[in-house]
Amino acid sequence: MRRSLLNIIGLALCALPAASLLAQTPSRRTASSAANAPAPALKATVDKQKILIGEPVQLMLEATVQGDALFVWPALDSLPHFEWLEKNKVDSTISPGQRYYRQYLTVTSFDSGSRAIPRLPFIAGNKTYYTDSIPVTISYTKIDPSKDYHDIKDIVEIPNPFAHWFVWIVAVISLGSVAVVVLLIRKKMLLTLLTPHQAPRLSPFEEAIAQLDELERQRLPESGSIKLYYSRLGDIFRMYLYRRMGIASLAETSEEIIAQLKRIPLPAQSFAELAEALRMSDFVKFAKYQPGPADSELHYRVIRSSIEELNRIAEAEEKAQAIDHQTK
Repeated sequence: MRRSLLNIIGLALCALPAASLLAQTPSRRTASSAANAPAPALKATVDKQKILIGEPVQLMLEATVQGDALFVWPALDSLPHFEWLEKNKVDSTISPGQRYYRQYLTVTSFDSGSRAIPRLPFIAGNKTYYTDSIPVTISYTKIDPSKDYHDIKDIVEIPNPFAHWFVWIVAVISLGSVAVVVLLIRKKMLLTLLTPHQAPRLSPFEEAIAQLDELERQRLPESGSIKLYYSRLGDIFRMYLYRRMGIASLAETSEEIIAQLKRIPLPAQSFAELAEALRMSDFVKFAKYQPGPADSELHYRVIRSSIEELNRIAEAEEKAQAIDHQTK
């Protein structure tokens, strides 16, 4: 009986290490999976690498992560020699086996010289990965030291040597004009000149839609002309804003246009998509960024739908003003 009891105790002591090993197996597998997670594809780009002091710089961060490993975006509290102007939220696209993240940021610097946006840390699994650093040159407006600067002087009257000929010039021009008018009347050409037959000009909305249709037929992204495609897309939208909304968009930057569009009651989702399309146009033109065919088609639809939405808003405001005018 005593020997059987000793055998049972010995078997129990041998089973304890095996149970402990089985309990530790899942955690070891999890750590091994995190350690073997593929490295994420990181990308950091700016729209310009030479700026004047205080000029904004658009920074775009992108990350493509394979698998389902833990992924941590950098905190981005501060950057040496740079100051934050705007931080947009991180956009994400999730597909089977892959996650894509993108964030737009705006920075500036008041520290002249050759500076660099440092390498930014991303954590994937249990490892830390870094983007490449981006050099940025900050300078002052150039001043020519060889020039002599003076205070503004009063207007100085300069005598006109041709003043006494003015009356005779006006008389000759008047007589010539009368002679031309009489000649045209006699030859029955005056009416044709005064009422030329011209095709009626399209409305701003009709002109923008016609140009977008023509741009779509050209299929520029398929031929590799991605920069020309985004340039035409932005120009069509800017011309529509200028003609229909009265916004001086032809001489403004994309960020200035976005700031003015905030005063228009666009839906939040439509405004966010439009702002991203305008910023992407700048990255293609200035940072040589190459979006994929899906992005090109998406931004075309965003610009077209934004024009249609703005046109509906403008028509509704005109009708409301007409009704208000009638009631008064």
